[in-house]
Amino acid sequence: MQNLIRDLLKELGEDPHREGLRQTPERMAKALRYLTSGYRKDLSEILNGAIFTEKYDEMVLVKDIDIFSLCEHHLLPFFGKCHVAYVPRTKILGLSKIVRLVEMYSRRLQVQERLTQQIAQTLRRAVQPRGVGVVIEAYHFCMMMRGVEKQNSKAVTSAMLGVFQKKPEMRNEFVQLINVKV
Repeated sequence: MQNLIRDLLKELGEDPHREGLRQTPERMAKALRYLTSGYRKDLSEILNGAIFTEKYDEMVLVKDIDIFSLCEHHLLPFFGKCHVAYVPRTKILGLSKIVRLVEMYSRRLQVQERLTQQIAQTLRRAVQPRGVGVVIEAYHFCMMMRGVEKQNSKAVTSAMLGVFQKKPEMRNEFVQLINVKV
C-alpha cells in the first residue's frame, strides 16, 4: 500500500521524498487500515455471547453513537450520530454490543443508506426483536469540501423494521426520544 501512496503523491505533483512527506505513505496506510478495520471484525466475536433471555418488552434505545466512516464514492469521511432502538421479544443484547456493531459497519467503505440497513438487519437477526429502528444523521465531506460545497447539509437516513414500521406510535416515540427534527 505504501508504494501505491507514494505513486499517488507523485500523480498529485508532489515529491514523496521531501521531508514533510517521507513518512506519509506509512502513516496513510496505517490510517486507512484503521478506518477500514470493520472488514476485519467478526460479528460473533463482537456479540461475544452477550445475548440474554430477559422478560422486557419495552423499547431499548442507545442514542448519539458517534460514527466515522468513509464514503465509498470519494473515499472522503462522513461523520455524525447513530441512534439504535429495538423492542425485545425474549432476548436482549448487551448495550455495548450495539455500539460495537455500529462501529464494525461504519469502519468500512460505505454509503449512509447501506450502513443504516446493515445495522438494523444485523440486530434483527441477532435477537429477533419485535422491531428495530435505526436513524443516522451525518455530515459528508464529499458534499462539504467538493461538489455542492454545502457545509451545513446533514443527511438523515432511517431503517424501521417490525413494530417501528407497522405502528406509528412506536416510530413516533423513537423519533421523539432521539430528538431528530425531520
